[in-house]
Amino acid sequence: MNKTLTTIAMAAMIVGATGCKSTPDENIIERPEFKSTDGVFSIEALEALGRVSDPKVSPDGSKVLFGISYESVEQNKGNNELYVIDIKGGEPKRLTNTAGSESSAVWIDNGNKIAYLASDGESVQLYVMNADGKESVKVSNVEGGIEGFLFSPDETKVVMIGRVKYDRTPADVYPDLPKANAHIVDDLMYKHWDQWVTEIPHPLVADFDGKQVSNVVDIMLDEPFEAPMRPFGGAESFSWSPDSKKLIYVSRKKTGMDYSLSTNSDLYLYNLDSKTTENLTEGMMGYDTAPAYSPDGKYVAWLSMENDGYESDKNRIFILDTATGEKTDLTTDWDYTADLIAWANDGKSIYFTAAYLGEEPIFNVSLETKEVKPVMENAGLYDYCALCPVNENVLVTMRHSILRPNEICVVENGQVRQLTDVNKEIFDQLTMPTVEKVLVPTTDGKEMTTWVIKPQNFDPNKKYPAILYCQGGPQQAVSQFWSYRWNFALMAANGYVVIAPNRRGLPGFGTEWNAQISKDYPGQNMKDYLAAVDFMKEKPYIDAEHIGAVGASYGGFSVYWLAGNHEGRFACLIAHAGIFNMETQYLETEEMWFANWDMGGAYWEKDNAAAQRTFASSPHKFVDKWDAPILITHGEYDYRILASQGMMAFNAARLRGVPAEMVIFPDENHWILKPQNAILWQRVFFRWLDKWLKGVDYTNPPLLAPQATDSIK
Repeated sequence: MNKTLTTIAMAAMIVGATGCKSTPDENIIERPEFKSTDGVFSIEALEALGRVSDPKVSPDGSKVLFGISYESVEQNKGNNELYVIDIKGGEPKRLTNTAGSESSAVWIDNGNKIAYLASDGESVQLYVMNADGKESVKVSNVEGGIEGFLFSPDETKVVMIGRVKYDRTPADVYPDLPKANAHIVDDLMYKHWDQWVTEIPHPLVADFDGKQVSNVVDIMLDEPFEAPMRPFGGAESFSWSPDSKKLIYVSRKKTGMDYSLSTNSDLYLYNLDSKTTENLTEGMMGYDTAPAYSPDGKYVAWLSMENDGYESDKNRIFILDTATGEKTDLTTDWDYTADLIAWANDGKSIYFTAAYLGEEPIFNVSLETKEVKPVMENAGLYDYCALCPVNENVLVTMRHSILRPNEICVVENGQVRQLTDVNKEIFDQLTMPTVEKVLVPTTDGKEMTTWVIKPQNFDPNKKYPAILYCQGGPQQAVSQFWSYRWNFALMAANGYVVIAPNRRGLPGFGTEWNAQISKDYPGQNMKDYLAAVDFMKEKPYIDAEHIGAVGASYGGFSVYWLAGNHEGRFACLIAHAGIFNMETQYLETEEMWFANWDMGGAYWEKDNAAAQRTFASSPHKFVDKWDAPILITHGEYDYRILASQGMMAFNAARLRGVPAEMVIFPDENHWILKPQNAILWQRVFFRWLDKWLKGVDYTNPPLLAPQATDSIK
């Protein structure tokens, strides 16, 4: 569950694209008009923001190509367009202007052209246009479309992510029943995240002459394995050798129950001349991902986890000497987990991002000394989420914070300069909340970094209702992240003090802190939550009688567990996509390695002390102590945590006489992505909090009433 939403969001933007001609029409989604009447950050402001993504530096280092997407509430979809900006600054120039999305754009032909993905009306294909956005041409025609691509360094080859059929249909088994509609299942992993597994991605290698893709070859033909891995793998799962003769790809070559029980992915080296494949990470048992050849081809770098079945293990930075085969861990003496990697241009070091003490800065590790150094002197309170080295002194990146969404930045000689300011017009109208880092004493004598977000124009002499935020993952950093669902700034702008602890089981504070939560869901991490609440409610500005707890996924589990163990601390609760009954969750989820690692094993293993301890603490076993009103939301396409978990929790609350409300989204997965659903979710969220923490009640209609605008009672 510990995954970024970037791939999901981009996929959502691509879906529904209707063309790629740069000719305006009435269906084009433009920047929404937004005029604030009160200067307060609102749901409307959140939905109006431009979403910046995917910066790519031109070969000469003079320009940055990137995407900006906007959402149309009326059309109930998003649209991503391509822009370019001079690296020295200035106004971005828009390159595309269509009713469909253009995404995954890269420079080719020495910066004279741009390749990108767009829809031809039937499927997503590869397009090429001039660097000024003119003369767009479709260059691929892959049946079923493609999901990503990566050109070889000499640009004579391209690997594309296509899809191949995976399961059997009734017509395959019984040809005389062509209209029968069923899934025939004889093994595990028949569902994954938000879809039945009927197709899997495969790497398709093709020739490219600058004008057209041809001679498309599935280099994993007849192999029933994913490459890249669902649901988050993309073009970062490939790396071409500098001579364009070899291709590394990531795959977990397992199926069915074996796949569901393992995270053991490997790097595979495919030789285009001999058409042979070699496993480069044989015997390395955890996730091996994100391969990257060094500029001179002497090394391959990648991210590697040690333990099979543990998705939140420390991500080590490994290098492979391509001449000798020797593997070296560059981060043996660095006790944090890496997220993104990119080679420095001289091939002597590697840039990477990592959660670190509640933020996500950029670091550099030397191949020779293994010394890790921060890259920026003025990083500020931000998470950095892109790495585009330009030369030895300049790096293009992207950053966001609790108070601002993504913008592109340039790091030059350690100094950060913001390059884009896409949402300036909106934020100039607003007075935003404030963010403070607080160190909370824990019950075992440690200090816990906690973000406290206060409403705009905060008055320390007033009493404010508060919200405890419970993080999902379960091992996903509470850093300076920006979310379009769990947006701390929006919560604070609605008159709440937000308490966001980096409780046990989160990265950025060492492997011991991160690992504590495994096989101990109701343990120290729950004590950390309660410690944060107890510490903050003593502040004179906190209304101790009106504190709520909210969270999604593992955060939803946390809310359900706290519902029966909070001892009067919370006045209301909100759980989205949470685990309510751990015994049913064990058998309902699809990737069993997750359940086995986190829960310790199966609930029927009576001699398994870890498993028995975990299942004995399932939230559903404390329903007799539930007393706080609870709102439950869930998506029916969520196959990681089924909507039945939320329905069980709702039924239990109602049967117990606890005030409860449930919102089920039939067309959403683990996240709520469609614009109108997203707005509905936010309205329901704040209506529930306002009712129980402020005493504001909207009853007609109950679900679609506008959000509360009055703040402090």
